[in-house]
Amino acid sequence: MFAIEYDVKKVYMGRLEHGDDLLESLQKFVEDKGIKMGIIQVIGAAQRATLGFYDGNRKVYEKIEIEDELEIAGGWGNISLKDGKPMVHLHVVVSNREGRAFGGHVFEGTKVFACEFIIKHLEGPVLERALDDVTGLTLWKQT
Repeated sequence: MFAIEYDVKKVYMGRLEHGDDLLESLQKFVEDKGIKMGIIQVIGAAQRATLGFYDGNRKVYEKIEIEDELEIAGGWGNISLKDGKPMVHLHVVVSNREGRAFGGHVFEGTKVFACEFIIKHLEGPVLERALDDVTGLTLWKQT
């Protein structure tokens, strides 16, 4: 285990536009602001979602496509570097009109109906992602 202490440099609160791709829009915002370390929170609604479930045995993501109106009940993630570039890593829980919840890793293809976000830009050592042989995931490497 390792843990690093950070200070909050700046907090951004904003709204995505109707029809935006959730992941692409947040990724562009992060790149435009030069954020290399951060925390993301999102709430709102989506027109459709593309989520992922990681199959640890096969070491692959299985995509879950949900073609329905959805509430974004909560979304949490982080920003760090992968291959030297900022990467948004986001998970959400969405629910349909019956209240059934679905959750997972957010992929491109999640279209926003309405979405508010908070991004905390962190100051401190920048974590980089590297392939972890045990899990097959790109995880933070200890510096």
